Parts: sequence; structure tokens; C-alpha cells
Amino acid sequence: MALSTRNGPAGAAAPAREHRLGTAQGTALFVGAVLGPGVLALPHLAAAAAGPASILAWAALLILSAPVALTFAALGARYPDGGGVATFAGRAFGPRVAAIVGWWFFGIVPVGTLAGARIGGDYVTSAVGLDHSWAVVVAVGLLAAAFATNHGGLRMSGRVQLVLVSGLAALLATAIVTAGPRLSWGNFTPFAPHGALGVVHAAGVLFFAFAGWEAASHLSGEFADPRRSMLRATALTLLIVGVLYLGLVVTVLGVLGGRAATSPVPLALVLQEGIGSGARTATGVVAVILGFIAVNTYIAGGARLGAALARDGALPAPLAKGAAAGRVPHRSLGLLAALTGLVTAVAVPYGIGLDTLMRATAACLAAVTVVGTAAAVRLLPREDRRGRALAARPPSSPAWCCCRAVPTSSCPRRWRWAPP
Repeated sequence: MALSTRNGPAGAAAPAREHRLGTAQGTALFVGAVLGPGVLALPHLAAAAAGPASILAWAALLILSAPVALTFAALGARYPDGGGVATFAGRAFGPRVAAIVGWWFFGIVPVGTLAGARIGGDYVTSAVGLDHSWAVVVAVGLLAAAFATNHGGLRMSGRVQLVLVSGLAALLATAIVTAGPRLSWGNFTPFAPHGALGVVHAAGVLFFAFAGWEAASHLSGEFADPRRSMLRATALTLLIVGVLYLGLVVTVLGVLGGRAATSPVPLALVLQEGIGSGARTATGVVAVILGFIAVNTYIAGGARLGAALARDGALPAPLAKGAAAGRVPHRSLGLLAALTGLVTAVAVPYGIGLDTLMRATAACLAAVTVVGTAAAVRLLPREDRRGRALAARPPSSPAWCCCRAVPTSSCPRRWRWAPP
């Protein structure tokens, strides 16, 4: 497997049309990976499992997600590349593991993006009173919009994402603030009606509300300054997601009381309590934004992963066009669009439900996260002990190791760097 740097084999200067992510756009894309449309329904599912004690599950998972997020940020800062977790796994365990992990993620992106778009479509139709058959139309529209913005490159995709995430944060903050005066602490009693097992069950339901860092890792090579921006974007994302999740959950539980466990649309009820007649429209807007930002980030990461896999010999070579950082991998993006269309064409007429799509996506993302964490255990301590420079550019000679910091003769895995 040929390993490359994000600026090309010889560290050539980037073309003027290339666009690199800064902290703001990177944060918006990361928020989209984590804060998906699941937040529309998860407060209800968690409350049904544990009652008010579900807030403990939210807080615990937020705390546990921080080291995972920072681990992926550290790996991305050291090895900025569109391969993301596949690149990390390749450095730790070899090219075969890298290819397998890459195939897992690339193959599940069409399934996961369809699932996310369908959640958004279902919520939109419910919020605005459309027939349920329109949910598929809304989902296809979200997918088409996300592929179109990614076709325009990260300059367009990142700016659109930044505007939408800012609007989403404003809407959710409005829901929290306007409904806050109706909060009653009596709604938090009994606090744990289903005991400790209920909290454990709620944590299981909520686990994938904090996933998404594996998708963000594929954008590491797109940052202008990965060392600073990756870590800053990750820290800001943790802060934003934590404040919005906890603020929303406390509001849902405190304002709705028992209705939080029985209503499948708790956010709509909270908005209705806060802003009255405009709640249905606001709920539809929130659903559209949540569906789009999640799909947009996964498509952006998946397209860059496909190009990186082709560059490294794990997918057909023609797909490698656009693999360099700052470029648009149009061929890989086109393949993802075709695969997403195929999955949609099969799932909709044959009645493959959202539960099946979500379970398949969750299983693959969990496996990718486990491998990425294992790679960090193997890579990061060694990097820290030896004090190697981050993402050092290789010289023109190919006789340098995978780490690009020591000669091949000194590399424990003896991989040779070669131009793709």
C-alpha cells in the first residue's frame, strides 16, 4: 500500500483553487457528524427507558466521548489524510487492516446517510402535517442537496454547514430559553422509576448519539493547520454538543414531565411550549437542518476516504483522482452517489426499515471506532516517547518509513513510502 502526504509526494505547493478548512468550518462539519437527526427522538427513547435519571446516561456518555474524540483529533493532527481511521489502522497494523477498515466505512456511508435522511424526512412530514409517503421525497431531497454541495467542494460545503449549524444552535437555544420558565422540578420525581438498569438501558439507546468522530477523521487532511485546528475544532464540538444535549434534555424532562417518555416528538412539544403557533414550522426547519448536516459530513468524509483507498490500491485506481488535500474527489463522490441511489432503490420498495438501516450502520461504525482506538493505543504512546514531529513531510527519496521521520532501516515496520 502506498502512503502519501496530504500535499503530494514531494510536498508541492497547493494549487490556488484548493480550499483548506479553518477552525470554524471544521467545527461545523464535526458538529454535523455528532449532532445528527437522532437528537429529535433520542430524548424520548432515553426518558422511556430511565425517566428523569436518563440525564445521568447523557452526562456519562458525554464525559466518555471526550477521550475518544480527543484521541481521533490527536491521530488526525499527527497523520492528516483523507484515509482517516484507515490510515491510522494502516500505520498501526498494516495495509490489509487499513483496506478492510476503509471498506467497512466506505460501504456503510450510503446506508447511514439514507438512514439519517429518512429520520429527517419522517420528522419533517410529521411536523408539518404531510402524508407519510412524502418522507421519502424529503429524504431524497436532503441527499441530493448534500451531494450537490460536496460537488462544489469544501469551500461551499463548509460554508453552508457553518451557516446551518449556527442556525440550528440558535433554534435549539431558543427552544431551551423560551420553554425554560415552564420547567418544574417536580417533573424530576421520581428520579429513577426504573432503577439503575433503566439508566444502563438508556445509555445503550444513547450510545450512538455520541458517535461520529470516525467520520470527522477523514477530513483531517483538509485542515490548513491540522495540529491546531483539529484539536480546536474537536474541543469546540464537544462544548457545543455537550451544552445543546444537556440543555435540551433538562428542558424536555423538566417541561414535559411524563410526556417526555410517551411522545415520540418531544422537541416539537418543547417548541410549542416556548414559541406557540410557530412550533410546527420551527420543528420542520430543525429536522431539515439536522438531517442535512449529518449527511453532508458523512458524504464529505466518505468521498475523501474512497479517493484515499484508491490511491493506496484498495479501490480501483481511477477513483484516486482528487485524492490530494484541498481538491474535490469527484469520482469517489460520484460512486458514493450511485451506491446511495442503489441502496435507496432497494430499501424503499422492498420495505427495508429504518431500524435495519440504523443497526447495520451502528455495527460498522462501532467496529471502525474500535479499530481506530486500538490504533491509537499502538501509535500515540510511541509517538509521545520518541517525540517525533507531527506530520513531517517526506524527502524526495522513497527510502523513508511510514512515519516519514526516520530512515526505513530504523522503522519497526519497515514500510517504504512510494509515490502513488
